[in-house]
Amino acid sequence: MSPPRDRRIRIFIVDDHPIVRQSLTHLINQESGLCVCGEAEDAQEALSAIDTLQPDMMILDISLKGSSSIDLIRQIRARNAELPILVLSMYEESLYAKKVLKAGARGYITKHEATEKLVPAIRQVLDGEIFVSGGER
Repeated sequence: MSPPRDRRIRIFIVDDHPIVRQSLTHLINQESGLCVCGEAEDAQEALSAIDTLQPDMMILDISLKGSSSIDLIRQIRARNAELPILVLSMYEESLYAKKVLKAGARGYITKHEATEKLVPAIRQVLDGEIFVSGGER
């Protein structure tokens, strides 16, 4: 799934908290080969932007206002079966990880993880592997 070496991997962020989106954008944009190409605060905005921006990966908050993140994952899968999705969650219970993976996400990382674990999680998901907080290699 990796793009040519001279092109940065474009990541789209969906989270209803501006400070989380800004923090993720800052962290990701500092990494070699990665950049944030856009962001949305809800499912409808995300679906519209995905079609326009065609990101290489999505980071999606499990809790969005007015919509189910599980439904959003399924809608994304219907449009692009190969788009890697990493779910960011405040819930540490494995039940949530199982639900998002079953819906089509390729990773699940909790907001309790240290920030230095986010980029390895992104890279693992981009490499076609599954990432689950607490289950890293």
